[in-house]
Amino acid sequence: KRGLAIRKQWGQNFLVNPRARRAIVETLDAEAGSEVWEIGSGLGAMTAELLERGIKLTAFEIDPGFCTILEELFGSNKNFSLIRGDVLKTWETADRTAAAKPAYLLGNLPYTVAALLLGNLIERQRFFTRMTVTVQKEVALRLAAAPGSAAYSSISVLAASAYNMKIFMTLKGPSFYPVPHVESAAVRFELCSTNPPPPLFYPLVRALFASRRKTIANNLEHFLAASCTIKEKGSFADIMAAALEKSGVRPGDRAEKLPPPVFRLLAAELEKYVEERRK
Repeated sequence: KRGLAIRKQWGQNFLVNPRARRAIVETLDAEAGSEVWEIGSGLGAMTAELLERGIKLTAFEIDPGFCTILEELFGSNKNFSLIRGDVLKTWETADRTAAAKPAYLLGNLPYTVAALLLGNLIERQRFFTRMTVTVQKEVALRLAAAPGSAAYSSISVLAASAYNMKIFMTLKGPSFYPVPHVESAAVRFELCSTNPPPPLFYPLVRALFASRRKTIANNLEHFLAASCTIKEKGSFADIMAAALEKSGVRPGDRAEKLPPPVFRLLAAELEKYVEERRK
């Protein structure tokens, strides 16, 4: 009737399974009056579910046509506000100007930005007490992966630095419209630490996973030479050797073998001698 269409570049797939939507909202476990962010509200199926429970909701939606529908459906509700545009570009401004900091986040995240958005929130240290999100199953497995597994990656370490995660539901293609060619999964994040890691932690994690086949020593040597400045006398080789030894990391190991706390320890040791160059 409105002439709206699904746009592939925005990764739009509506969650049309009502039981799955209800379970996702219930798993968020936000009480009436709680401040919640919903990412990718679409045409408002879960938006309505949240508002019916008395949630104070801030919805993020990129599609102008869908935004118009959301305003028509929920604009008169005092608990509803809408942020138009790409959430990657709008969330920080929304966070700075919010009267109260939301403690919860929910979203059927577009496949195209799910890992990028979650990594962005964690690296900027915008933590939520609880998050419940639907993502591509491959991304869910990476988020919840254990050290040594094939799915273990930089996003596994970043997420585990702040959250305990659990995949609580797998969603087949027909749960969505249009039907995607991959399975999805719903993941619950419980905040377990707001203790900020050393500033080098985030770039170090990404650098050590940059080339998975290379050893930690090889990736670390490249990271130090390309991104860091020496604060104390010495060479990058000496600094690297000392930091690895004090962290209990063998130079020949690969990043996929290290548990998240070791990355934090290694970053702290390196910061005694180097600092990241200003970009």
